Amino acid sequence: MKDTMEEFLRFSPGPPEDVRVFFAPGRINLIGEHTDYNGGYVLPGAIEYGTWCCLRPRADRVWRFASSTSPQVITVTPRGMAYQPDYGFANYPLGVVWALTEQGIDISGADLYFSGNLPQGAGLSSSASLELAAAMALTAAVGVDLGLAGLASIAHRAENQFVGVPCGIMDQYAVALGQKDHVLSLSAATLDYQAVAVPLGTVRLVITNTNKPHHLVHSPYRDRLEECRTALALLRQGGVSISDLAALEPGFWDDVSGLIKDPVLKRRCRHVVLENDRARKSPDLLRRGDFQQFGILMRASHESLRDDYEVTGIELDTLAEAAWQVDGCLGSRMTGAGFGGATVSLVDEAALPDFEAHVGQTYQRRFGRDPSFLVTRLEAGVHEV
Repeated sequence: MKDTMEEFLRFSPGPPEDVRVFFAPGRINLIGEHTDYNGGYVLPGAIEYGTWCCLRPRADRVWRFASSTSPQVITVTPRGMAYQPDYGFANYPLGVVWALTEQGIDISGADLYFSGNLPQGAGLSSSASLELAAAMALTAAVGVDLGLAGLASIAHRAENQFVGVPCGIMDQYAVALGQKDHVLSLSAATLDYQAVAVPLGTVRLVITNTNKPHHLVHSPYRDRLEECRTALALLRQGGVSISDLAALEPGFWDDVSGLIKDPVLKRRCRHVVLENDRARKSPDLLRRGDFQQFGILMRASHESLRDDYEVTGIELDTLAEAAWQVDGCLGSRMTGAGFGGATVSLVDEAALPDFEAHVGQTYQRRFGRDPSFLVTRLEAGVHEV
């Protein structure tokens, strides 16, 4: 944190007492993948890695954005408030400025500097972390309290409408509303949620990064979104009155699946229906600390994402399959949108060395490069430091 402040003061000289600092975590999703934009349940949690944002208010309605990961300094005035590919990382906080302005909130200018320790492109929601850090910093600077759910909505609008990523709201809610030693059981259809205590004890959360970045703007993510919309329309045309695909119970899906003739669309629906069912059953298992049974659901989730939704890829499959072979690994699956990124695993603390050795060697032999491992905890959401 000291280095971040020193870097900020070089970027924005002035009294240190005028600077405010905020932190927004990244997130993992334990189960419930590609269900959020289908109106289903998800089970994400905030982690200890994330993004710091230092802010100094300005009075000239100019926003300056800098980052420890980029040599760029992006300067924007109200007339230039539009997405620009050349802006890079700055599009995300600029999108927050835009979303707040669209909501009628008068956001004065500011110097904002970002630094963090989230691996980029690993599926840990670095974009939502960046957005929420900016959203809390900018609203705090002008004395506006939107509440954590309100900040999540602003960040989601920034990513959807300004940056152009058609994601669900899970990432922003997890980053905003995360609690220490808890995950969120969130209904994307209603935005109702409950904090679920996870008594990990000696079990550790291990994120294994393929080091193959994913890019949601240019990935098959949009294709899956359109496939689900098409399948929903076909079901409605066949007389099924549902708001979203995830509204289908598994038994009812068996009854109406014949309405969809395309085998690809049928597989997409099957994943959504069964994954949503897994996400609804999981909170009780986690509360009881039944990680063996939860691990079975994690594996079923990954296999469904591999076979029915086709979003894993050979790198994520290699990591998950190697993890399943390790004694002391209770469960493992891809986390995030897929197409690269990372897996999340539940591993007994005593088995960590064997886990990292076996998974790392298996991956290195196949691809000629090493994965990277992050052992993390469930932590609080966005907050002022």
